[in-house]
Amino acid sequence: MMDSIKVSDCMSHQFVSFSPSTHVVEAAIELVKNELLGGPVINDAGHLVGWISEQDCIGAVSQVAYYSERVAMVEDVMSRDVTSVDGDRNAMDLAEDMKKHRRKVYPVVDSSNKVLGVISRRHILRAMCTLIMDSEKGAFSRGGHNPPHHPWPH
Repeated sequence: MMDSIKVSDCMSHQFVSFSPSTHVVEAAIELVKNELLGGPVINDAGHLVGWISEQDCIGAVSQVAYYSERVAMVEDVMSRDVTSVDGDRNAMDLAEDMKKHRRKVYPVVDSSNKVLGVISRRHILRAMCTLIMDSEKGAFSRGGHNPPHHPWPH
């Protein structure tokens, strides 16, 4: 059942991205405000050039807090070696990779490396739980019991 789910079926199309020339403090503020672990860094053409995480920001932001100088830009601290995924990839295969490599979030890109969205462990977990709950709902309706309540909107 989960074998038919693609990354594009459960990824988020709404994401916060950053320019390489953004001050790290501004990037950190956006990450905190949106409760994100990180986000893609894209160039003017919308292509993925890096990833900035809370981990990348914390050292530079602590320097600003200590010295009161905003000197670091996103391009100074971002990871340039970013593992991205294709929207057509099987979500269960990606879940296995997430378990193995302990990555939490991946940017989803098209064939030209343009960012289409992001996918996290939570997105895949939600898709798996929804499938399980939907299949149980069908079993409940045949058995006369009440189906489980979905804790999130579809």
